[in-house]
Amino acid sequence: MPSFDIESTINQHEISNAVDQAEREITTRYDFKGTQTLLIFSIDEIQINSSTEERMKAANQVLIEKLVKRKVSPKILSKYSDSKESKGRIKRSYTLNSGITQDNAKILVKEIKTYNKKIQVAIQGPTVRVTGKKKDDLQGTITFVKNMKLDYPVNFTNFKD
Repeated sequence: MPSFDIESTINQHEISNAVDQAEREITTRYDFKGTQTLLIFSIDEIQINSSTEERMKAANQVLIEKLVKRKVSPKILSKYSDSKESKGRIKRSYTLNSGITQDNAKILVKEIKTYNKKIQVAIQGPTVRVTGKKKDDLQGTITFVKNMKLDYPVNFTNFKD
């Protein structure tokens, strides 16, 4: 039977490239001169440091633009936390979202089953397996999931005939 998996994975390389591009733009733009605005990327976190809140928000916008340009959903950026650093600096920390949580998977399964009763849906750890008799049903399900307003990015993988 045809099937596919729904995942929420992140491409570390593309994120790294987007952060590098944003960092280069920030260092060359005139409105960032003297603000010492920095972007710091680690495996599961992105930090933005700046001397003013206004420049931090502008750097945040540059980062999101670069992510979108590299076809990385900005939904990978979780809710952020702002904190005041020494000398009046401001730091924003994003944790990167990866994997579909159990609660989100249950909601996704329920919505898919409501959409099409002919499809079998199973939670397999951080992925959701969708199986059906007809490819058309599966393609319709993909379109349905893409149009859902989810708080996390989704990828469709492991297509099998």
